[in-house]
Amino acid sequence: MKSSLGLDPELEAADPALIEDMRVGMDAVETLLIDALKSDYPFVTETSRHLVEAGGKRFRPLLVLLASHFGNPHAPGIPAAAVVCELTHLGTLYHDDVMDEATMRRGAQSANSRWGNTIAILTGDFLFARASDLLADLGPECVRIQARTFERLCTGQIRETVGPSEHDDPLEHYMQVVADKTGALIATCARFGSMLAGADEQVVDQLTRFGERIGIAFQLSDDLLDVASTSDESGKTPGTDLREGVPTLPVLHALASTDPADARLQELLGAPLIDDALHAEALGLLRAHPAMDQARADVQAWADDARGVLAGLPDVPARAILEFLCDAVVDRSV
Repeated sequence: MKSSLGLDPELEAADPALIEDMRVGMDAVETLLIDALKSDYPFVTETSRHLVEAGGKRFRPLLVLLASHFGNPHAPGIPAAAVVCELTHLGTLYHDDVMDEATMRRGAQSANSRWGNTIAILTGDFLFARASDLLADLGPECVRIQARTFERLCTGQIRETVGPSEHDDPLEHYMQVVADKTGALIATCARFGSMLAGADEQVVDQLTRFGERIGIAFQLSDDLLDVASTSDESGKTPGTDLREGVPTLPVLHALASTDPADARLQELLGAPLIDDALHAEALGLLRAHPAMDQARADVQAWADDARGVLAGLPDVPARAILEFLCDAVVDRSV
């Protein structure tokens, strides 16, 4: 059984003081997050709170707080930085759901399905504006880091939308998309937390590299969940990327197969699967395909790489939790 922080009880029992500090920190983040979503126009408050009230793991704020424990975790600005990262993430979700024509998010009706694309897009923009407002108080270096992170988020989305050229390796192209769309922001979470806490520059750099790697592993495990899970487990409609013809890791491995027995699956994966029967057929074939095990091995490799980066960090209690995250990201994809 997991706690409210999503950690194993044995791990929490090993350092109750750290866990209590994390709980207090996450409570402060949640309060600040809710406050940041308030608008003078009640409808904007309603649309902005939609995904927050639907739940979510708060993985990015958690990483900001964990990284701060490699310095002074009570330094000014750390909760605000955590909220900046979560608001940025939430804003991208509103926009992603419009582009994916998603109907569900976190087990609830998506904003675009409930209020239409225009409201969903503008709500995402509102969240980015709120993040920028908080960011302004954190100093020019944080503003610069966030700007470069946002540049990568946009570049990754454009790269995904355009797709690989005839000269690109589809898997390499996809991994760059994942690094930009997911790895970049999670890396910034680790950088903000450690930098604002006054950690040594080398520690900040190592934690940033860890964040990018665990972020990539996290997204690749999401690719597996999109195929393997039910809507009750994931809070999203299974096979959403499959339906839209977006090639994710298991799909790319299946398409690369030279086994003649995979001809039917590859035919189905060659176009968006709008038809429900064809979508169900492709989903069933992919779930049983060795590509799923190949993708799981990729998740394991990225998690192992992230763990390797941690080996050079000071042996503070927060490091054990970061190591746990390396295991957790693998476990969720099994």
